[in-house]
Amino acid sequence: MSVASTVLLIAGSPSESSRSAALLDSVSLRLARSGGLKVERLNIRELPAQALLLAEWGDPEIVKALAQVQRARAIVVATPVYKAAYSGVLKVFLDLLPQTALKEKTVLPLATGGSPHHMLALDYALRPVLQSLSARHILPGVYATDAQIARSADGRYTLDADIATRLDEAVATLLAEGFRMPQPTRFDPVLFSQVRCSV
Repeated sequence: MSVASTVLLIAGSPSESSRSAALLDSVSLRLARSGGLKVERLNIRELPAQALLLAEWGDPEIVKALAQVQRARAIVVATPVYKAAYSGVLKVFLDLLPQTALKEKTVLPLATGGSPHHMLALDYALRPVLQSLSARHILPGVYATDAQIARSADGRYTLDADIATRLDEAVATLLAEGFRMPQPTRFDPVLFSQVRCSV
């Protein structure tokens, strides 16, 4: 499979299990069903903390992560929102990227937060940083509140119908604009029992 058909999913949550990761998992399922794409994942919290904080570009794990960004044609980045800003671990990683790291790439931002009041963090905090990294096209983001991603007693997350529909539309747009693939009229229903947060 060619580099031109790679989508990189970047998980920007510092938590092992999170609602933003659930959004990313759901996007991953939709991309898998589209066919013809290679989907890779980068969990920033798994990168060595010292190398991230000290900007040690020569660290093998950092080198590998930067290479993932470089070879991706499209990037989906998911983050929780804290105090109207994206996560600190995501910020540290984005600070490591060269100024043209997202050149010629299509980017889909996703975010979760405790209330609708943090929705504008996508446009006023994250989007300017992605633009500064020369992203070719930043798609309209998807923001979900905690209430829209319910967590069951066993730790599973369930997305409500509105968020599921918005993710359908976002992934369809990503396929059309990032890969010139025809937009599907609809995705097959995603069984949320299939959605798992990466651990």
